[in-house]
Amino acid sequence: MQLGQIAFIGGGVMGEAILKSLLASGTATASQIAVGDPVAQRQKDLAERYGIRVSGDNAGVARGADIVVLAVKPQMMGQALGQFRAACAPTALVISIAAGTPIATIREMLHAEQPVVRVMPNTPAQIGMGMSAWTATPNVSVAQLDQTRTILAAMGDEVQVPDEHYIDMATAINGSGPGYVFLILEAMIDAAVRLGFARPVAEKLVLQTVRGSAEYAIQSKQHPALLRNQVTSAGGTTAAGLFELDKGGLRTTLDNAIFAAYHRAVELGQS
Repeated sequence: MQLGQIAFIGGGVMGEAILKSLLASGTATASQIAVGDPVAQRQKDLAERYGIRVSGDNAGVARGADIVVLAVKPQMMGQALGQFRAACAPTALVISIAAGTPIATIREMLHAEQPVVRVMPNTPAQIGMGMSAWTATPNVSVAQLDQTRTILAAMGDEVQVPDEHYIDMATAINGSGPGYVFLILEAMIDAAVRLGFARPVAEKLVLQTVRGSAEYAIQSKQHPALLRNQVTSAGGTTAAGLFELDKGGLRTTLDNAIFAAYHRAVELGQS
């Protein structure tokens, strides 16, 4: 799949994760990628690290691009869009990874018929293990849909959802999800240290256990409840631990956390 010239508006963590994945997978070459970022030191770092063109001029970066990736913070979106509107071709595919910025806002600031894809990726994309949910405007061509899948596949897995409403849901699941997982990892490691393990040993035990459990769930294709039952013997240690988790309201707390993140995503979109 030919991607053409790709302009990144914003060279932060997620912007770098995407371009790094494109280069590492051979999906794009350094000559195809340009990044606009206002910080001089960041420009220098990205240029030296990846051999790409980097500039503080968003309009110059976007001019002539076939694909424009919006990777700026939501509060900077209006300013960034205004800077390169005149340079962005009305037919260029615009891919936004900004949480809480609706497609309508992007089209208002660019062109009314701009083909736009809105994506909710997550941080494991930095190691090619990301999960991205995305949706597209009706005028995104078949070729541009394929380009989107190609870009997102370089970062990990992807799923297309029917409309933008699902992006707010995805923000609460795969977008914020790593934060929930990291908190659980931290709590398990601290508990292992409290039991008496040295912290490096505790970290290795917990990280590999969680990693292996997730991979086992993927490969087995069984419902998590069945997998949980397999490791839960009557009157055993796992049963005792699970009882305390249920008594402490783990399920309800996670449910509340996900719904809180969803409602916050909706609020960001409205503001």
